[in-house]
Amino acid sequence: MELVHRENSQKLYIQLENIFKNKIGDKKWSVGSQIPTEEELCKIYGVSKAPVRAAILELVRQGYLMRQQGKGTFVCKRVISEGLLMHTSFKELMLDAGVGFSTKVLAQTVTMPVDDIDVKLNVPEDKHLIYLKRLMLVENEPVLLQEAYIPHHLCPKLLRDNIENNSLFELIEKKYGLKITKVKDYIEVVTPSADEIKLLGLSDCTGALLLEQNFYSGDTQIMYMRSIKKPERFRFLIEFERK
Repeated sequence: MELVHRENSQKLYIQLENIFKNKIGDKKWSVGSQIPTEEELCKIYGVSKAPVRAAILELVRQGYLMRQQGKGTFVCKRVISEGLLMHTSFKELMLDAGVGFSTKVLAQTVTMPVDDIDVKLNVPEDKHLIYLKRLMLVENEPVLLQEAYIPHHLCPKLLRDNIENNSLFELIEKKYGLKITKVKDYIEVVTPSADEIKLLGLSDCTGALLLEQNFYSGDTQIMYMRSIKKPERFRFLIEFERK
C-alpha cells in the first residue's frame, strides 16, 4: 500500500490525490465501484479528514470520482475532453510576437518563503527557495518586472547561471531536466507597490497588469512566477494548441 510521508515537501492532500489516482489507474478501484468512506481513508492513511476531503474533491473536479448524496463516492469512467492545451515549450517572455527586449538581473539569491509564497508554491515554510528578480526593457524603457521562486533543491546551481542572456525556461528544462508540462495562469489588474512603481517608471495612481504563473513538471510544482507589466505597453501573449 502506498503511504503518505509527512516529511515530504508535498502537501498531504496532494500525496493522497496521487495515491487515489494510481488506484484508479491500476484498477484497484475499478470503474463504477464505491471507494472507502472518508472515515475509513483517514484510518488507512493516518490523516485527518481535511486532506482526504480535499483530495477527493479535486478528483471529483477532474472527473475521476463522482459523489452521490446519501450513497458515497464512486469511480467514474473519465472522459478526456477535446480541449485546448498549453504548448509544452514556453517562451521566455510572453509579450507580443516580434517584440525585442533586454534583461537586467536585479536579484539571484536564496531566500526563505515570504508572505504566502509557501502556499503558492506548495512548499514548507522552512524550505529554501531560489529567488530571481529581473527587469525587462524595450529600447531601454522598463516594461515588465518579473519575480520567480523555485525550490532550491531542484536546481541549486541555477544561482550561478547566466539568466540575463539565457532563457530561464531552457535552463530549467534542458540543463536541469525539469520538463514543464503544465502552467496555471492568473491575470488581474493590481495597484503596484512603491518599489514596482519606481522600477517601472509608473505614476502613483497607475494600475498595472499582473500575471501569476504556477509551473508544474508532472504533478510537482516547480516554480511560481509573478510578472507585473506597464498597462499601456505591449500585451501578454499566451499561445494554445489543440492536442
